[in-house]
Amino acid sequence: MANAVHESVNPKRIAEIRDRVFAGERISPEDALTLFHYPNLPELAAMANARRQQLVPGQIVTYVIGRILNYTNVCWVRCKFCAFYRVPGHDEGYLLSDDEILQKVEDTVRQGGVEILFQGGLNPQLKIDYYERIFRKILDRFPNVILHALSPAEILYVAHRSKLTLKECLLRLKDAGLHSIPGAGGEILVDRVRKIIAPYKDTTDEWLHCMRTAADLGIRSTASMMFGHVETLEDRVEHLQRIRDLQDECAPFRAFITWSFQPEDTDLPIERKASAFDYLRTLAVSRIFLDNIPNIQVSFLTQGPRVAQVALEYGANDFGSVMIEENVVSAAGNKFIVDANEFERLIRDAGYVPRRRNTRYEIIDEREPVSAAGRS
Repeated sequence: MANAVHESVNPKRIAEIRDRVFAGERISPEDALTLFHYPNLPELAAMANARRQQLVPGQIVTYVIGRILNYTNVCWVRCKFCAFYRVPGHDEGYLLSDDEILQKVEDTVRQGGVEILFQGGLNPQLKIDYYERIFRKILDRFPNVILHALSPAEILYVAHRSKLTLKECLLRLKDAGLHSIPGAGGEILVDRVRKIIAPYKDTTDEWLHCMRTAADLGIRSTASMMFGHVETLEDRVEHLQRIRDLQDECAPFRAFITWSFQPEDTDLPIERKASAFDYLRTLAVSRIFLDNIPNIQVSFLTQGPRVAQVALEYGANDFGSVMIEENVVSAAGNKFIVDANEFERLIRDAGYVPRRRNTRYEIIDEREPVSAAGRS
């Protein structure tokens, strides 16, 4: 990767960018690339925090209690960065029964969870009727649960297998109870990169089209970026530009999350993992550049508690999810899973005020009333 940080970035150029950020003005892709090359992390943090205060003023840091419910690990796409999938017919492939899924949702609700992040793989056996049935079963029994479900890749594949248009598929999923779509599968929205790390997956335009179509139907989503593999810094900026452009067009995204690639047990060899410094720099530049997305979430699962705390000084205003269960990232060796009390302690110790939210970024705890960013 051509991702080296340059010591010789023009100070005058940095001053110009800083002035624009503190004035609440938009920076250009060229400015973002300059910031990626800038070695002064504290100054990037100051700019990112200024942008954070423009969009989400105050010291509140939100979090949600939820479960990543991986209903199947069967997937034919064979993404090189994924340690979780098993190809169809593999002895370790599974599809949870309806009862197993309902038991997991019940356990989530019992522990105070409000969000079910329902994701799996591109399983050739499953068509639209499966999702309609299981979504309705979940919401019939647990009507207050929010289904934050299915990546664009899954939705596009379900539409294809079910011989439906994307719009028809999304309308049926919404009618069955789909509330919002996670930003999974974005990885890097540059087709050159996608052909290397996931050659059989949806293209950049297909991913964006899914999010655009969902937004037109009133289904909101999140956006994400997985970095630290074969992409360049220019690719990261192009990804951010595509996200910002779509947000300008139809505002599909409530939040943005970036995390570093976890190479353990995958088929995507890299020289070394992205450092915590690279993560913090990428987080800061994302916050500064994405001036139209209110909520920036830390990647607790991949970075761990210490870096997550520091990330709150680099523009993040959300601590992510207290994961009652998580299998995909953990399959690559990461086990940073703690409870809500520890989340709140970590947020307070970093100098912020913890507040529990739902998927819509509405505050739902019983302490003094406060306003959450990004409502709607």
